[in-house]
Amino acid sequence: MNPKYPRNRPMRARRARGFTLLEMLAVIVLIGIIGAIVVRQVGSSVDKGKYGAGKAQLMTLGQKIENYSLDNGSPPASLDALVKKPPNAPNWQGPYAKPSDLVDPFGHAFGYKAPGEHGSYDLVFYGQDGKPGGDGYSKDLGNWQ
Repeated sequence: MNPKYPRNRPMRARRARGFTLLEMLAVIVLIGIIGAIVVRQVGSSVDKGKYGAGKAQLMTLGQKIENYSLDNGSPPASLDALVKKPPNAPNWQGPYAKPSDLVDPFGHAFGYKAPGEHGSYDLVFYGQDGKPGGDGYSKDLGNWQ
């Protein structure tokens, strides 16, 4: 037996120490701040992606209108004629589009006018707000641009 380390010596009681309320609140606040930053960054990336998809969908829908025009001699009076045969389309070879193709990634209908001011038809993607005019992700894009 070693005299430096006696066997019968009582172990010192260790105090279990938890977190104080102030420490827990500080951690919760930091997690909230980090969460807000992440949500903001992800949210803007989603809007950017939807806007880019809307631009691509504008081009694709324009091609579908052109296909209709080639078959029937003129652009459709409304975008619904791409999905369902109108009575005045003698060579309709559709459907040219699905109903979901007529709605932009933000859930708004595309603007359409035939005859258009910029050509035989005008097709407009109104952006995030779905209304004419706007800046940023609400900026309008037309098939003539």
